[in-house]
Amino acid sequence: MSGCLDLRLATASLVAFKAAVGPERSLDMSADRVAGTTTAVTGSFVEGLACRACGARSPAIAASACDECFGPLEVRYDLEAIRAAVSREDVAAGPASLWRYAPLLPASPEDRVDLGDGWTPLRRARRLGAELGLSRLYVKDETRNPTHSFKDRVVSVALTKAREFGFDTVACASTGNLAHAVAAHAAAAGLRAVTLVPSGLEEGKLAATAVYGATLVEVEGTYDDVNRLCAEAADELPWAFVNVNLRPYYTEGSKTIAFETAEQLGWRAPDHVVVPVASGALLTKVAKGFRELHDAGLLDEEPHVRVSGAQAAGCNPIVDSVKANRERHKPVRKPNTICKSLAIGDPADGYFAAKLIRETGGWAEDATDDELVEAMLLLARTAGDWWDGLHAADPHAEALLEGTSAVRLPELEPEPDSKPEPEPASDAVDLFAAGPLPESPLDHARDLRG
Repeated sequence: MSGCLDLRLATASLVAFKAAVGPERSLDMSADRVAGTTTAVTGSFVEGLACRACGARSPAIAASACDECFGPLEVRYDLEAIRAAVSREDVAAGPASLWRYAPLLPASPEDRVDLGDGWTPLRRARRLGAELGLSRLYVKDETRNPTHSFKDRVVSVALTKAREFGFDTVACASTGNLAHAVAAHAAAAGLRAVTLVPSGLEEGKLAATAVYGATLVEVEGTYDDVNRLCAEAADELPWAFVNVNLRPYYTEGSKTIAFETAEQLGWRAPDHVVVPVASGALLTKVAKGFRELHDAGLLDEEPHVRVSGAQAAGCNPIVDSVKANRERHKPVRKPNTICKSLAIGDPADGYFAAKLIRETGGWAEDATDDELVEAMLLLARTAGDWWDGLHAADPHAEALLEGTSAVRLPELEPEPDSKPEPEPASDAVDLFAAGPLPESPLDHARDLRG
């Protein structure tokens, strides 16, 4: 067993987990608290929760599933009130973090858990774009977050909400990056953290979590085994499981990537966004973010953003669903890829992610482990960045699939102080379009180079 671990479970057993890592503090164990019906706490513009499947409404409580149909819940806002109360100037006057968009987030900024999360650079990737045949390619550098991944965004929102609800223990199921983010933010907030991870993660990721004092539990099995255990534990323990009973609030943090992208582009939406896909939540929330900005009056033009997704070939349930034009994905029972942080075989938002990709005219593509490594090297060679996620962690091309999101702008008039750029190759702009594709972006890059 790794020296970083506090506990290793041979099976995803709730009984064994509770016996080994039970509540260590005097917490409210009343039935309503354990069942997830914590008293509703809302932000100033939050209307409540709504089921994404049947539309049923409920108060803003600590719950993730609809009482009517067991569908997933999401936060709804009074966007008309936000339109009347919030301007671009108000946003610009806010902090240099994701909390500049507080009116469009589900937790109060007054006592926020904020390590400077978000407001990451949006970089013009000219040389990378030339390799791929794209004249206006931008890359959102999420490695600049406090623990080097976008998970800091979702955790900042989730732990702020956890404190509002009165939880003093936070927990998560994680493939590595989320555990790191939860441990760091919990340490700053004075909360107890318990992180559960599947077996086989890199020692660097385990150490990055353990150093903050979190209780680190390794479960023999896949991420999906760990997630099922957390779902069972959330029903019985008075803890805030950020990606279970706090999931509706947690996922809202991902929208801020879209908010920042639009603001950094001069309050314009891009033409096309390429998003790494694990659970599918990031992809769906980025799309939601652009829509909400328009509905709140912060974008003048209605966004029509094509949204595409990328996965590793060794764990590609959403890509497979899109390519086969199936409504539901087929779970991958035994993921096999070096890209462990995207290795979720049965993604919670798989149906919604595939549906959104089709509706927006996007596409989904996967890459082999060799292609992932080559993609990481391509970014280093053309953009001067070496993004390996958690430093000594797995070298699995977070450059193009996990650590970043790529956006392409519509063709614009040349900037006054710049020379007109050459038109892209005729097929390059369709790199992620819904049609025949090269085997990978790298194959296309090689074709461009001849």
